[in-house]
Amino acid sequence: MSAPTAGPVIETSRAGADLSAGLDALELGPAEPRTPPLKRVLESVLPPLFALGFLLAVWQLVEVTRDPETLPSPTEVWDSLRDSVSDGRVQEAVVTSLERGALGFLASVAIATPLGLLLAQVRFLRRAFQPIISGLMSLPSVAWVPAAILWFSLSEGTIYFVILMGAIPSIVNGTISGIDQVPPLFTRVGHVLGARGLTLARHVLLPAALPGYIGGLKQGWAFSWRSLMAAELIVNSSTFGFGLGQLLDQSRQLFDIPGVLVGILAILVVGLAVDLLLFSPLERAVLKRRGLVGAKG
Repeated sequence: MSAPTAGPVIETSRAGADLSAGLDALELGPAEPRTPPLKRVLESVLPPLFALGFLLAVWQLVEVTRDPETLPSPTEVWDSLRDSVSDGRVQEAVVTSLERGALGFLASVAIATPLGLLLAQVRFLRRAFQPIISGLMSLPSVAWVPAAILWFSLSEGTIYFVILMGAIPSIVNGTISGIDQVPPLFTRVGHVLGARGLTLARHVLLPAALPGYIGGLKQGWAFSWRSLMAAELIVNSSTFGFGLGQLLDQSRQLFDIPGVLVGILAILVVGLAVDLLLFSPLERAVLKRRGLVGAKG
């Protein structure tokens, strides 16, 4: 008796794969025409440049009608920025604040992710602690600074504590929100396949909740950056690094209004750059992979 051949099995497998690919194509719809790279760049660059030019024009118009000692012109701020860059103060402040922000944010993610998973899965703990976490999100980060100074004195520990208290609640809520959007069928299938506890969270829940989780990370970065600036503005000491908050406060003490505006612009640009260069592309890639956004580009 001859052994059965694998041909029918292979053909059935190929037919199933073709059918799956066809269903995916029907679900995603026809592919949209690819946008030329130059047009894509212009579409993304020109609107912000227009907005920037408009704001500069308004700034210049308001400056003409105000006391120049209280509101410097854009050219004065540009000169101050050039001087700060030439003596290295802005670069030092940006690097110091980015290091603090990155370390504080990563620590917040490491703490908030398992906490969010736990609260999402244990109903009693969620009912007990989620109102508190939501309340902490509405608490201004600067409110933690006095207590942090009393607990950690004037040290970088104070700054990192304020970052954690600002970022952790938003990441926890983002994690819970992402898991809430996971269809219950995913969890049941995971249980059938033997996934429990950390295995279920790692291989089923987190991958399925990725869009909402990344949204929580974006918000967590915004909260951590704001918390960092609040702490740096108040916590000044020669024993640790010179960040953007210290640069801003130093300009205030010297009544250097162009320097104050340089510090504000640097804080704004760095915070937006991290979001636009890291979190937004990551979020778009995840959504595009799941067919939740158009496939242009």
